[in-house]
Amino acid sequence: MGTHHHLWHRRMTARDRDEEHRTATPLELFFDLCFVVAVAQISSVLHHFLTEDRIGHAVPGYLAAFFALWWAWMGFTWFASAYDTDDVAYRIAALVTITGALILASGVRGAFDDGDYALVTAGYTVGRVALISLWLRAALGDPQGRGSSYRFATGLAVVQTLWLLWLLLPPGAQMPLFPVLALLDVSVPLIGERAHRTPWHPGHIAERYGLFTMIVLGESVAAASRAVQSSLDADQANVRLYVLAGGGLLTVFCMWWLYFARSAERILTSPRAGFVWGYGHYLVFASATAVGAGLAVNVDHVTHHGHLGPTAAAATLTVPVAVYLLTLWALQFRPHHARTLDSVRFPAAALLVLAGTFTRAPGLVTGLVTTALTAFGVIASHRAALREHADHRTDHSPDHSSETPVRE
Repeated sequence: MGTHHHLWHRRMTARDRDEEHRTATPLELFFDLCFVVAVAQISSVLHHFLTEDRIGHAVPGYLAAFFALWWAWMGFTWFASAYDTDDVAYRIAALVTITGALILASGVRGAFDDGDYALVTAGYTVGRVALISLWLRAALGDPQGRGSSYRFATGLAVVQTLWLLWLLLPPGAQMPLFPVLALLDVSVPLIGERAHRTPWHPGHIAERYGLFTMIVLGESVAAASRAVQSSLDADQANVRLYVLAGGGLLTVFCMWWLYFARSAERILTSPRAGFVWGYGHYLVFASATAVGAGLAVNVDHVTHHGHLGPTAAAATLTVPVAVYLLTLWALQFRPHHARTLDSVRFPAAALLVLAGTFTRAPGLVTGLVTTALTAFGVIASHRAALREHADHRTDHSPDHSSETPVRE
């Protein structure tokens, strides 16, 4: 009986930043999987709009819809790292946030088609209301962080009110103001953290981002696989399709490998580093999702179903891969190799991928370039490990220089 009561309601106190073995919970894993349903919907709509050569609608619609989904995920994820209580009220708030994400996803096609963001904003509002309630709980349960919690709750409420007022504007006036409101939205944590640093856990945050990256990359594979399967079912497979499929697989495999080649936890050493790394993942997630749509667009092109020309179709794949490589380099590699030759391999690879846009097999070129980049990193890491091992042996070898020589 006591255990059930404890689960029903717990005081929302701050988590320990130095807590050992802090891992993602089953609720967080379920949360991510449900959010990826929304990611898949956005990717699918992007694919169809790009294939139909409606780039003018596709790009702004995608960036706006993905921002809403990403920021909803971000808000809950960072809060959970600091204040997860796993009681009934907290679980309900998480499920309400998931519901908001699914409502948001259902409005994506309307946003792309007609610039109608009513459902997207409605879903976003549902998630924001749940997050505001959690910050108010944190204010009551954690006196030390009360000022920060109230700042978060107030900031979220004010900005969300502005988003609802934004819906009342004429469609032509909405998109020019979107970046302004988005900037206000992402400023809320900056203001909140000034009062008191929230106790997010570096290892937990790194794992949560890594898990979401894996799931998004998996969705890209699934999107490409569905497109290939449709071509096979229609008996429209050809050599170019198989080459594209092979290059696409190499690309996504290498995107995964490169992401986990560097420990993110070691980067999250300060609030500033956390903000830069966390916010920068908008481009990581958005580009990884767009790769799946780009692969599907190129499948349509090689099977003569798309309306895009060869260069434009290739760019739907090469541009997001290049953005992914450059963002990953800036967030996780450049801080470690700011003044070494190793620091140029990611920008060089991104340029080669972009150059592949103008070849007859952009998918294969992209796959080979990312494979070479990954192989270079594996070899460099192996050599560094060997040097470290040799230095370690040298440091621990006995010093015979001061010993008396043995006389025969």
